[in-house]
Amino acid sequence: MAKTGTNIDPDQQTNLVHNRIYLTAALTLLLTLIILYQVFHLQVVRHDHFTTLSKSNHIKILPVVPSRGLIFSSDGILLADNRPSFTLELVPERIPDIESAITQISRLVMITPDDMERFRELRKRSRRFEGIPLRFNLSDEEVAVISVNRHLLPGVDVVASLSRHYPLAGSLSHTVGYVGMIDKEEFEKLNETNYHGTTYIGKSGIEKAYEDLLHGHAGYQQVEVNVQGRKIREIYREPPEPSKNLHLTIDASLQILAVRALNGRRGAIVAMDTRTGAVLASASSPGYDPNLFVDGIDSNVYGGLLRSKDTPLLNRALQGKYPPGSTIKPMLALGSLKLRVREPANETWCPGWYSLRGSTRRYRDWKKEGHGHVDMVNAIAQSCDVYFYVLARDMGIDRIHQTLMGFGFGKPTGIDIGGEAAGLIPSTQWKREALGQPWYPGETLIAGIGQGATLVTPIQLVAATAVVANRGRQVRPYLLSEVRDSVTGQLVIKAPDQAAKPVISTDIANWDVIIHSMEEVLHGTRGTARASGAGAEYHIAGKTGTAQVISIGQDEEYNEDEIPEEFRDHALFIAFAPVEAPEIAMAVIVENGGGGSRTAAPIARELLDHYFHRKKRAGTG
Repeated sequence: MAKTGTNIDPDQQTNLVHNRIYLTAALTLLLTLIILYQVFHLQVVRHDHFTTLSKSNHIKILPVVPSRGLIFSSDGILLADNRPSFTLELVPERIPDIESAITQISRLVMITPDDMERFRELRKRSRRFEGIPLRFNLSDEEVAVISVNRHLLPGVDVVASLSRHYPLAGSLSHTVGYVGMIDKEEFEKLNETNYHGTTYIGKSGIEKAYEDLLHGHAGYQQVEVNVQGRKIREIYREPPEPSKNLHLTIDASLQILAVRALNGRRGAIVAMDTRTGAVLASASSPGYDPNLFVDGIDSNVYGGLLRSKDTPLLNRALQGKYPPGSTIKPMLALGSLKLRVREPANETWCPGWYSLRGSTRRYRDWKKEGHGHVDMVNAIAQSCDVYFYVLARDMGIDRIHQTLMGFGFGKPTGIDIGGEAAGLIPSTQWKREALGQPWYPGETLIAGIGQGATLVTPIQLVAATAVVANRGRQVRPYLLSEVRDSVTGQLVIKAPDQAAKPVISTDIANWDVIIHSMEEVLHGTRGTARASGAGAEYHIAGKTGTAQVISIGQDEEYNEDEIPEEFRDHALFIAFAPVEAPEIAMAVIVENGGGGSRTAAPIARELLDHYFHRKKRAGTG
């Protein structure tokens, strides 16, 4: 039987193997080239794109900013609060064209030039992956519009936050102050770690003076974010150190009444506890709405405040400088007793004017027909100018300077929010150094009735009044009463009790004369403020004052109705009560308000009544 089979050609077999090898190699090479191309495309062509994505999909360190501390009055009224608000933020690294994005956003919600300027300033000091505020306090409708169009706005987000709010608005604008956006100069001076992520900083008043307590210390968190920059999970959190709540000495009801009593007129009222220095009210009128400043005030509105002839941004209580008029007569009288220039019973004849020897110029008394023979008590009670012209002549300007400086005039009181004006108590040395001129005797007479170069602030006036009430002992005015933890409410700091500092030493009998004289101002039959003292259930010691704004010529008469308001006299009044055991001192100044007895004294009486009636109702008086 024959065998059958397939004869395989060795060459053919070899070629087949080689062909397969070549095909495999070609495929391998092609795949390699494809892979290399993809690598090249990813690593070179699309390098920037994927680098950006990789940076956005990693662990970030984000600040955790504590809520700003609250501010309360002594009677528990909230003066500075944090309320929920919505902020429109942009993340630059997720937005290819910022300007185009803002243009698109402006079609949905209003974006003002001030918003743009603030955004550009914040962008300069922010990192590309951080959200930068463009608009604050979005309305519910604006939030809804942005949310609906969110898919068209990459890198744009609405963030819930807390915004500072001042419930009493202008009633305490100068004392509490306000917060505002951190500017470039401030940011360079701040601890960047602590303020990174913080938008606001105290700009004035309590908000500025106690910034460290109100701000707290920032913590941080490690978070993982996706390519859109959204947080996926929190890896680690270091909680912030809580801010502190501040409780002030201000009595909100007394403060509101003081503002209402000024009724928009230019002026200031300061009330202080004579025993401790606690400031119970500090009103400066007109005020302004501090809420306007929180998220950046409109430039036109700010310009209007700056240009206003009423200067609402000026804190008149601490920075207003006024001639004190007759309010300093009790202090000068005490100085004359201490220096033995006068005795209480010494009388001066007042015909309604006084002239220096050898001069024809007459220095007029406010009472044209004069007061006749007056001793010290009557001179203070009736505010006789001629008595104090003569007293000033006998004391001399340098001893007047020394006396008034002893009461705290001419220098800041040291109140804890700072920003005080020093005022001016003139002397021969001051005029020589400041003006290069000698001092003239006529200037001494004018200084004796609180006119001329003499300038004081309302806070100085009330502090000096407290020195009289305390018979020569001085307490420093202050506003911060307590500091409490904002989370637990636990007391952290309490204002220490002040030990009154003796600043004027003289016989007790001298103080008795001065205080009795000031009591006669309100309760005597001829006192200049007897109408304001009538019917009081407590005894008040006070002094009226009228300070000239313009000079009246020798042959001219002062007619208030014919003088423009801004040139009319200032009305002043100082007081403390009760006389037997003083608790409260007060200084009232109404610019261009006319006579102190007619305008300022009734305001003080209204406030004193409120203070003592509330105390009586509370069962503490």
